[in-house]
Amino acid sequence: MKKILLLGGSAQQVVAIETAKRLGYYTVLCDYLDDNPGQYVADKFYLTSTTDKEAVLKVAMDEEVDGVLAYASDPAAPTAAYVAEKMSLPGNPYESVDILCNKDKFRKFLEENNFCTPNANGYENIETALIDLKQHHFKYPIIVKPVDSSGSKGVGRIDCFEEAEEKIEYAMSFSRAKKIIIEEFVEKFGYQIAGDGLSIEGKLVFRYFANDHFNPKCVNPFVPTSASFPYNMPENVQDKIHNEIQRLLDLLGMQTTTYNFDMRIDKDYNVYLMEVAPRDGGNYIPDVIRYATGVDLVECAVKAAMGEKIDLHNAKPHGYYSYFAVHSLESGMLEKIEFSEEAKEHIVENHIIKNPGDEICAFTGANTTLGCLVMKFDNMEQMLDMMDDSEKWCNVKLKDI
Repeated sequence: MKKILLLGGSAQQVVAIETAKRLGYYTVLCDYLDDNPGQYVADKFYLTSTTDKEAVLKVAMDEEVDGVLAYASDPAAPTAAYVAEKMSLPGNPYESVDILCNKDKFRKFLEENNFCTPNANGYENIETALIDLKQHHFKYPIIVKPVDSSGSKGVGRIDCFEEAEEKIEYAMSFSRAKKIIIEEFVEKFGYQIAGDGLSIEGKLVFRYFANDHFNPKCVNPFVPTSASFPYNMPENVQDKIHNEIQRLLDLLGMQTTTYNFDMRIDKDYNVYLMEVAPRDGGNYIPDVIRYATGVDLVECAVKAAMGEKIDLHNAKPHGYYSYFAVHSLESGMLEKIEFSEEAKEHIVENHIIKNPGDEICAFTGANTTLGCLVMKFDNMEQMLDMMDDSEKWCNVKLKDI
């Protein structure tokens, strides 16, 4: 029986373990958390950090695995590429994956290769960043992010110098490498673009774009609360986005893998590739795409890691689907989560992970969601309306203390 090493066993990553087992593979799991749910699904578990490349390599060599997968994990993706390269397993160039997973390296690569990209720079200490801001190296507003975090954790907007130090410190606190990137804000035209895709031997054979939605009342208003499919721009715009992604993959020498996209277009339809992560999206995006297209990107990711042939079966998008991250605007003890009767009619899957009485946090990133819904709608207008204004149908109530 062939073995696959999976990096990460969170609730949203269990589906990759289950899929690998369904495909007949022996599953070995690494995770640094001793309470991860994936360990109860995998055939074998190692309490090992997925960002410790040498420790994971030792596990892979000791287990003589045939493939390695970092499902829906930016921090673990470079480790998977490193192990695959060292052991001559199926994968993508480590250097290229490292570029895609580190925002400062990615911005520099985009600039060097004439992609549309905002003025940006990476910083390893707060003082240097503040000096550059004081010397007007950037035009406000600006965005500050950890270079190596995912799920929009630590992201902040700075509108004036007086706000800078606090928000830079906040972003730095989410970086394992203690490094942040500052970039000028890109004014989007229409919705911010989300979605996932798949390349086979370097060719982007599948992509399905979505509309990102945000709740401006959240502590971190830059964390998407949902992504609705399909994207509401015409095909010629989507083709332009596709071509820019393909040019990026060609330059990086990417091979067979899945991707998660985060992009913007401006009023002149210039494409800004904000993030092209070499892994599936979180928040059940692959589930939404499976409903909407019939393509199982989780299965594609597992097969890619194992070097198996992938058949897309002529994917034909249909219908209107979205994920919704159930979230709270405040921290406290959860009393209940209520959905309107209309909303209940649209819920296809309910993955709420918090219960009444649990202590919950205000929504600041993907790690503070209360769970996710997969939803189906009758038309584009209905979908966009509900995702743009979730408070009219979803009520998270906290207990009075």
